[in-house]
Amino acid sequence: GFTSIQAPYAGGEMITKPFTFSGKELEINYSTSAAGEIRFEFQDVNGVPVPGFTLEDSQPVIGNEIARIVRWNNNSDLQKLVSQPLRLRIFMKDADLYSLRFK
Repeated sequence: GFTSIQAPYAGGEMITKPFTFSGKELEINYSTSAAGEIRFEFQDVNGVPVPGFTLEDSQPVIGNEIARIVRWNNNSDLQKLVSQPLRLRIFMKDADLYSLRFK
């Protein structure tokens, strides 16, 4: 776990260590400014983006919500990624990410 991660207006990113998960959606607790955003990308253990789940496919997350489901190309279903060792790349601009969970 983590307390929170924060990125300034200039932007920043974080990449997790490889992990596996169960569940069908990624839910986050976050806050951004009106000009900020958060995007997510799944990568294999070698850092290669998973097709359909790249930063470009990620719908920008903007606002302030306790429970928001992340979407890629208007799809939130992660069932085909379950139990695969993956890394999560998180790009943020003028944003705070307080928690994430798979449900």
